[in-house]
Amino acid sequence: MKASDLRIAMFSGNYNYVRDGANQALNLLARHLLDRGVTLRIYSPTVDEPAFEPTGDLVDVPAFGLPGGRGEYRLGLGLPGKVRDDLAAFRPNIVHCSVPDVTGHRAVSWARDHGIASVASLHTRFETYPRYYGIGFLEPLAVALSKRFYNRFDHVVVPGEGMRDLLHEWGVTTPIDIWSRGVNHDRFNPGMRNLAWRRSLGIGDDEVAISFLGRLVLEKGLDIFAEVVAELQRRGVRHRVLVIGDGPARDWFAQQVPEAVFAGFQSGDDLGRAVASMDIFFNPSITETFGNVTLEAMAAGVPVVAARATGAVGLVADGTTGRLVGPRDVAAYADAIQAYCEDDELRRKAGAAGHAAAQAYQWDRINQVVLDTYCDVLERRAR
Repeated sequence: MKASDLRIAMFSGNYNYVRDGANQALNLLARHLLDRGVTLRIYSPTVDEPAFEPTGDLVDVPAFGLPGGRGEYRLGLGLPGKVRDDLAAFRPNIVHCSVPDVTGHRAVSWARDHGIASVASLHTRFETYPRYYGIGFLEPLAVALSKRFYNRFDHVVVPGEGMRDLLHEWGVTTPIDIWSRGVNHDRFNPGMRNLAWRRSLGIGDDEVAISFLGRLVLEKGLDIFAEVVAELQRRGVRHRVLVIGDGPARDWFAQQVPEAVFAGFQSGDDLGRAVASMDIFFNPSITETFGNVTLEAMAAGVPVVAARATGAVGLVADGTTGRLVGPRDVAAYADAIQAYCEDDELRRKAGAAGHAAAQAYQWDRINQVVLDTYCDVLERRAR
């Protein structure tokens, strides 16, 4: 089986209309596939002014904005006749679904009905979202639906061992492989650190900047971040809070951390500069399947304090490149951050160790895993 034999129909809930780690990974995968002769077509909701240009041919899937103040994200409405006709004309030999939404469920059903191979990739722990919006009682239902979804595929790829273990706990019996993540080492490295940029934000050269990086949404653990900052203030630990990113919870977060510096959304080399200019990266989120932002901080030589959860376990070496803490243990987070704030050498060693560890994460090698998986699935079905 050669790459040029592959015709991939890739389904995404958000391929390019809002920038996030999941769709960045999918677009990088698409570029890897196209460069190797794969025929690719992507199906996703679209908007008039997307966050960035898509990689590959993109077909619009009808969708509506999510309620509850999250209208920037769109929920696909399945596979209407126009999309089904496009799929039939495209003649894929593999359907790849990257999100367990309505469209994803319909897409794998279409593949099964037509005897076409199917692969799923898991990018976000959607089953954890209900707890952040007062509907935690729905979490068992979300797990059950996820189990059913992933058991319908020929193969699943997940970002790390922790997610493979979690799917096995749910009862997923489909074969699972690891599709990790890479990092742009030209952009994320210690040489991008810029003290003049920090000074322009009012952060002194001798101040330790504890930073948040990502979309400002409740499910990123903003409540815990704010509680830990309050605990550091109560202890009298000298620090500054630097927030990089934007999102619908920005105003709420600004009220919780009123002394923080908000640098706003950053992209490209500006993002690399911002990450390298941190002193400590604090990531209390438990919703990631892989810590893209955590890896970027490590590559930039920044020590990490993160939740002991799927996004960081296996990526952060506890006590070497950073610290892993129980997801809601405010005191333990504060202990770890305080140690880094008060010991420059400890902070430097952890940052250097993280930078060295990040060198193993190269996009081409990692994306080849998915291409090999496609080929293996088709050969397995042929046998």
